Amino acid sequence: MTLHDTENSPTMTRPLGRGGLIAGPHAYGVAALGNLYSALEEDAAIDAVHAAWERGVRYFDTAPHYGLGLSEERLGAGLAGRARNEFVVSTKVGKILVDTDEFPGERDDQGFDVPKNRVRRWDFSRDGVLRSIEGSLERLGLDRLDVVLVHDPDDHYREALDGAFPALEELRSQGVITSYGAGMNQSEMLTDFVRNTDLDVVMVAGRYSLLEQPALADLLPAAEARGVSIVAAGVFNSGLLATDRPGADAKYNYEAAPAELLARVNRIADVCEAHGVTLPAVAAQFPLAHPAVATVCLGARSRSQVERNASLFDVQIPAALWPELRAAGLLAETAPTP
Repeated sequence: MTLHDTENSPTMTRPLGRGGLIAGPHAYGVAALGNLYSALEEDAAIDAVHAAWERGVRYFDTAPHYGLGLSEERLGAGLAGRARNEFVVSTKVGKILVDTDEFPGERDDQGFDVPKNRVRRWDFSRDGVLRSIEGSLERLGLDRLDVVLVHDPDDHYREALDGAFPALEELRSQGVITSYGAGMNQSEMLTDFVRNTDLDVVMVAGRYSLLEQPALADLLPAAEARGVSIVAAGVFNSGLLATDRPGADAKYNYEAAPAELLARVNRIADVCEAHGVTLPAVAAQFPLAHPAVATVCLGARSRSQVERNASLFDVQIPAALWPELRAAGLLAETAPTP
């Protein structure tokens, strides 16, 4: 694979971090494989990973939190037999899983339809990081990790800064992992981490999308200055941009979308329709225009969803669409566009 920054083709790759990793435009976030919201058959989950591979996806993101380890287990099964140097896996630390038999018959209460046979424990200490990575490697069936991200340390800033990041720096210097960083739903604290640690990859969810670009003011310029790669996740803003037109029951930040946001999205959709393209295609490709963004991470729970997501990056977006969005006040003047 080669570097082609001027096109969003499936073969385009960009550096991911500073350790020699690369990523294509479309990364697969596999939270849904952990039975997010509803149960998913094992065969269907593994087939979704195979579908992503067939469409050229080589970067996969997971976490222990997703399905109490089930997402990692299913991703590992889906990648089994593949040459290890042909794919990149990121997982997360900060929430370790502890086996328990205290809740017989109960289901997980954090959005995943799985038995509550494990519990999550916040732990950003060096020992917690090592235990978390050891568990992830076992569930994934891998002997090494490419990227490790500190998971949602919003309420644990000091613990992450004093514990998790130094531990990950140590592991990177030893060659145990290639890159490290953090994954969050906000840009402010990520910007702080970019400035005050030597991380080289961050995942920002929902804060740099076609709908809103707050990360343009802090995180993205800081990342560009420090040589940090951005993984843009949540680019559909909880599904608000995932269809040609949002439904009346559309979500935003996992809650009912306010009427003013629904109206704004419909205005963006009007412009997309006028140029013969769909809202999801424009939303998927928009973040890639920023030089700090290495890839866009999209979730999916089935082969058909994976294939649909992959097809979004094949769409040619008319150049005239972007200035029209700006003129209508629907896109920040300073946001780079393809």
